[in-house]
Amino acid sequence: MSVRPRRRSSRLLRVLWPVCVLAAGLSLPVLSPPAGARSRRVAAPRVHSCPLFPASDPLNREITHAPVYPNSASYIASIGANLDLHPDFGTNPSYGIPYLVVGPRQRKVPVRFTEYGEESDPGPYPIPLSAPVEGAGEEGDRHVLTLQSGSCKLYELYDARRSASGWEAASGAVFNLRTGALRHDGWTSADAAGLPIMPLLVRYEEVRAGHIDHALRVTVPRTQAGYIHPATHYASSSHDRRLPPMGLRLRLKANFDLSGYHGQALIILRALERYGLIVADNGSSWYLTGAPDPRWDENDLQQLKRVPGSAFEAVRSGPIRHD
Repeated sequence: MSVRPRRRSSRLLRVLWPVCVLAAGLSLPVLSPPAGARSRRVAAPRVHSCPLFPASDPLNREITHAPVYPNSASYIASIGANLDLHPDFGTNPSYGIPYLVVGPRQRKVPVRFTEYGEESDPGPYPIPLSAPVEGAGEEGDRHVLTLQSGSCKLYELYDARRSASGWEAASGAVFNLRTGALRHDGWTSADAAGLPIMPLLVRYEEVRAGHIDHALRVTVPRTQAGYIHPATHYASSSHDRRLPPMGLRLRLKANFDLSGYHGQALIILRALERYGLIVADNGSSWYLTGAPDPRWDENDLQQLKRVPGSAFEAVRSGPIRHD
């Protein structure tokens, strides 16, 4: 197990504006509601005719009836019960993580891995040199996310830089969106938790359609040396069980009053009641990750900053692994 020193500062990162839309995901153990509970079946989210993992994938399953973790209060306190949710995306291309969709004939280029090569899927990757890079020109995670239509495979890089006719990156991962196979236990991805990034983003197209049908990515300041599937990696040396593990699911409480919210924010909050957040990386507290888009309504998104950490609870989705 590599302990990946990750990573994100509280500064908002500069990104290059994405040209297209993208999709991704991965298959994981199913979150089963308690006996007698009914869960509404929803088709898997799709992007450019590709599923964002099967409908049964844990990232696409509702957690409305999942039991609350006995350690929930400690987890929430460590993230910040008095701190508010923060939408880390908007109309400004400096906020959020961009992604790109390429065609099935996109030429593959070489990728050289500099840090986590033993945990990375080898290249070449169909990522054009014109692909948007998160944080380009400034300190940042420099993610590059590219979905290839046709094959429905997602290619993601961390700490990526253009190099000659290809790319150089600290790590890289390839996800088959049709099968959703997990990465090997102990392997990272372009994200610290070993999760895909693109399928967990807040995307404008889904909000415009009126619903989000999957979990959403969030960062927290400190995590323990453990992970819950579908996460496969941790980025901590701490054995403090009061800290959340990677892959922990956080649900907006059913009794949180949504009557004062409207528009885009309300759609996002309803998704947090049904699918919740998933801890994906170390970073700023309650930073909800999305893709930048000029069509976001900034006034609507500002409403999310009125949602305190105390409005969330941690729910069980599987055992914590420490291997």
